[in-house]
Amino acid sequence: MLVTVTEAGGKGAALPQPVFAAPVTPEAFAPFGELIQATESEMPFGAGDALLDLARGQPRLYIMKLAPPGLVFRQITRHRQVTQCLGALGGKSWLLAVAPPHDVDDPAAEPALEDIRGFLMPGDVAIKLHRGTWHAGPLFEGEAIAFLNLELSDTNERDHHDSHLDRRFGHAFRLVPPA
Repeated sequence: MLVTVTEAGGKGAALPQPVFAAPVTPEAFAPFGELIQATESEMPFGAGDALLDLARGQPRLYIMKLAPPGLVFRQITRHRQVTQCLGALGGKSWLLAVAPPHDVDDPAAEPALEDIRGFLMPGDVAIKLHRGTWHAGPLFEGEAIAFLNLELSDTNERDHHDSHLDRRFGHAFRLVPPA
């Protein structure tokens, strides 16, 4: 149910709709991507490794430092050309909202409201998003966090597709961490 409040001046503003985040598990995250967990250094490539798709451009691995964006999001983004890997440095937990990568080859496709899920990512794992997975985040409060980010060198210029949820549904969303 959408709740409205009256602002000064009489205009109605919608409160953000809650998206309840769950602790991430490999099974729950499977429709959106893969968890990358620590393994022994001599382990050969196998089923526990993330399957990357970086063939459509020059890969870029960098550390991005993010100021705390808070937990409210108004849009969700996807990258149709690449898988993306993210992991917080320093062992800090963070939140991510995701929706599955349906219709990856359709530039006009948008996620369904009922498909949006929230996850709490612990600071000792990284994630790989499937090509085309919708995502809002990393989201967190408190201090800035540095993230290891693997994508393509031009992902942010040429492969950044947004769905403006606030325009489509009339309100923003707020990730609610697990209790």
